[in-house]
Amino acid sequence: MNTGQAEVKPKNKAHVPRFYVAIALQGRERITLAKEQSHHLVKVLRVRAGDPAILFNGDGCEYAAEIANPDSSAVELILTGCEVVQRESPLQLTLAQAIARGDRMDQAIAKAVELGVTAVQPLFAERGKVRLEGERLVKKQEHWQRIAISAAEQCGRTAVPPIRAAQTLAEFLHSAPEGISLVLAPDAPKTLAQCPRASVATLLVGPESGLSKREVELAITAGYVSLRFGPRVLRTETAGPACLAALQALWGDLV
Repeated sequence: MNTGQAEVKPKNKAHVPRFYVAIALQGRERITLAKEQSHHLVKVLRVRAGDPAILFNGDGCEYAAEIANPDSSAVELILTGCEVVQRESPLQLTLAQAIARGDRMDQAIAKAVELGVTAVQPLFAERGKVRLEGERLVKKQEHWQRIAISAAEQCGRTAVPPIRAAQTLAEFLHSAPEGISLVLAPDAPKTLAQCPRASVATLLVGPESGLSKREVELAITAGYVSLRFGPRVLRTETAGPACLAALQALWGDLV
């Protein structure tokens, strides 16, 4: 029967809003979201009481929830269920990314998170054009972490990769990472297909003008394998995600 009213269809789970919360959720019945998240739900997504949401906190679970109080300053949610999900890659990948200008660093971080990276290490390189210190660096680190959280919420991950404190490349190379370590260099003799399979890997990517010859040599001395990735020169915000995707396809969970 046509009642003259539009049919209300249930939301597809893929379109249910997901939010990261940095608190324990096991055993809780209700939770109040932070002001920024509450504003996004009410003013941007226009949720109403009874609408579904999904929460995660890095413990490997997704928590089903229902909007109880759509207040734009403090949305209250009722937790209705918990499901263990597996969307994290078996390959532990660290992206050591030289800091790039403008939104290029944001793009590199967001795409790396979508591709399952375990952690991101921002680096100051010789040819890098970005100079950050003090309060500006603190604010930028917080901004990058928010980018990672947003990407994890969007892509369905149950963990948010940490954006580590920025270091100089020389400082970073002092500590030997586990597994295989790769540094991208356009004229390197080796390709990814020639590298032995690994379960832990670090990928070092230079800034817009690339790593200097001295920096590549420092990396090689520290145990990195110099790697050529294809016949074309990729932008810094493209090189990392493209190589991460190839690594996940070869050794991880992109099949």
